[in-house]
Amino acid sequence: MAAEFDPSEHPHRRLNPLTGDYILVSPHRTRRPWQGQTESAQPPSKIQYDPACYLCPGNARAGGKRNPPFTDTLTFENDFAAVLPGPSPAAPPAPHPLLSTEPVEGGCDVIIFHPKHDLTLARLGQEEIVKVIEEWVGIYLRRGRQPGIRYVQIFENKGSIMGCSNPHPHGQVWSLSTIPTLPATELSSLTRYATDPSSPAMDGAPRGPGGKPCLLCDYVHFEVGVAEAEGRVVVKNEHWVALVPWWATWPFEIMLLPYHRHISSIARLAPEEKASFASILGAVTRRYDNLFSCSFAYSMGIHQRPIPPVIDNTADDDENDIAHLHLHFTPPLLRSATVRKFLVGFELMAEAQRDLTPEQAATRLRACSEVHYLDIMEAEEAKQAGSN
Repeated sequence: MAAEFDPSEHPHRRLNPLTGDYILVSPHRTRRPWQGQTESAQPPSKIQYDPACYLCPGNARAGGKRNPPFTDTLTFENDFAAVLPGPSPAAPPAPHPLLSTEPVEGGCDVIIFHPKHDLTLARLGQEEIVKVIEEWVGIYLRRGRQPGIRYVQIFENKGSIMGCSNPHPHGQVWSLSTIPTLPATELSSLTRYATDPSSPAMDGAPRGPGGKPCLLCDYVHFEVGVAEAEGRVVVKNEHWVALVPWWATWPFEIMLLPYHRHISSIARLAPEEKASFASILGAVTRRYDNLFSCSFAYSMGIHQRPIPPVIDNTADDDENDIAHLHLHFTPPLLRSATVRKFLVGFELMAEAQRDLTPEQAATRLRACSEVHYLDIMEAEEAKQAGSN
């Protein structure tokens, strides 16, 4: 008799409905020994001001301009932008139909989260994170009002192994005249789900524009309302939930999204939703740091609706309102602060693969303390100093 299938033991594939890609899950491989490359653990910074840092207040940046003595967040145009303002020259005729060129215009911004060099999102207070969110909203609106801008991509690279060139807490915003590949793919999947009469819209789930079903509304409603016992939810509050998605590629990947109503962009968050957004951002990033007691590396990106025809209109403007606001956290660390996941070999040539199941990853993240490990250490050090 064949053994009963156990997703925590037997290899299987899971479909990502946002991209149409599959992920191979090989849970039995968590027992394999590791003799490959190890990374240097990312130590937390203990310096509040670094005179050599080009993001600290008052310092000169790499491009020569000087930062003002800011006291909360600071945004400036990237001195080494990946896309530039238009108008762009017309593309030359394609030498072959398979070799097309499309000009891209736009701009790039840097957001410094806090003037202190050592304070990442994991160590900021809720009100300080609200200021970061307000700045994200502000850039989305400002850049969205510029002629020709179609998409505003907000993201953060944290840690040197994620390509971050400066440890001062900061993120970036790239605004483009086209919708990039991944958001466009997700938008296409969301639109297809909303317009397909066979979509299994869930009873009680929020609905998208025009009362149509929303893929992410249905998915998160299932995770929170039906499948929470399966263990993919890491943390939730009154408006937001953070979970390791069913189709996660990275070991401790998290999707963060609102689950009570369909929200297409950060510009449509109510004040109380911004406050709970800030709270759960702190809860997620603290759990990450506490998992391996290190400054946990990740790339985080916000996916939301493309720029609408009338950006300040709070009503549903067009079919792109089917976009459902969500964040992706894609951290590389796998077994410890020094062992990371590599996307190579089979992952590059065939399809993505993971060993640890999403349910196992979520269980480990849920078990992490809400209190940052450095705060615990500092409290212990203060206690010992007081008793001496």
